[in-house]
Amino acid sequence: MTSAPAIAIDVKGLTKSFEGREVVHDLSMQVRRGTIYGFLGPNGSGKTTTIRMLCGLLTPDSGEGTCLGYDIRRDADLIKRRVGYMTQRFSLYQDLSVRENLEFVARLYGVPDARAAARDMIRRLGLSGREQQLAGELSGGWKQRLALGACTLPNPQLLLLDEPTAGVDPKARRDFWNEIHALAADGLTVLVSTHYMDEAERCHEIAYIAYGHLLTHGTVEEVIAKSALTTYTVTGDDLHELSDALAGKPGIDMVAPFGTSLHVSGRDKEALETTVAPWREKSGLHWQHSAPSLEDVFIELMNRSRDNFQ
Repeated sequence: MTSAPAIAIDVKGLTKSFEGREVVHDLSMQVRRGTIYGFLGPNGSGKTTTIRMLCGLLTPDSGEGTCLGYDIRRDADLIKRRVGYMTQRFSLYQDLSVRENLEFVARLYGVPDARAAARDMIRRLGLSGREQQLAGELSGGWKQRLALGACTLPNPQLLLLDEPTAGVDPKARRDFWNEIHALAADGLTVLVSTHYMDEAERCHEIAYIAYGHLLTHGTVEEVIAKSALTTYTVTGDDLHELSDALAGKPGIDMVAPFGTSLHVSGRDKEALETTVAPWREKSGLHWQHSAPSLEDVFIELMNRSRDNFQ
């Protein structure tokens, strides 16, 4: 018996256009089996299109690769059978109960003993006591758990999560991510798109896509290191005035408020130091070198990305 490949997704040169407009350009990447891989980027940057091509749900115009050992062009149907897809919008039946929804999904996918499978999933996701509650009456967090249960009940090898925790409270988000990590520990590969920086930091690896171009990827630590940003955290008086004065100046790639402080960053350290030098002598301002945050990196990447729809 052949063991499962260590690489769940391996693609090269993926390109996709709609109505003559290129949405994804020459994208190559690998995703290791059992990892949680995060996709980040501006709205409309090609994240969803990329995920669908990676998993055989959408045919690329050019490029090649495999997903779960299957060719993304020739074996799309085989890939789809092994994928669970959780969309941002709740897609289960609102007028069926929690138990009825899960039993329906189990029967749809031919899961042996649908009732027992649904009962086990209810217990695993902490939905006990809500079996008879209509799905449409659940809060956002409980709907999220039900949706996760439904898409993992057929035991997929790959899980796609499209903005899965939008509008969900912090505790529900944490519980959700604890479950995702438990699933990954059991060998499930997860692709997740998110706009939350704390969720990106929970991923084993991340990729930043801007308007069809893959700009950076790797672990959070690798992505931050590759940014080559020099960052100052500034506290004190008149930070709004400082922000306005520095924006767009030589060496300044990003100026952004963070609570009661201001982050000032740039990739050209010498030009940055020259520009901020007069302000570092100004009384009432405290300048401190700091490591760039993941959010600093993504804001800087977004600032120098070109919208391909403009």
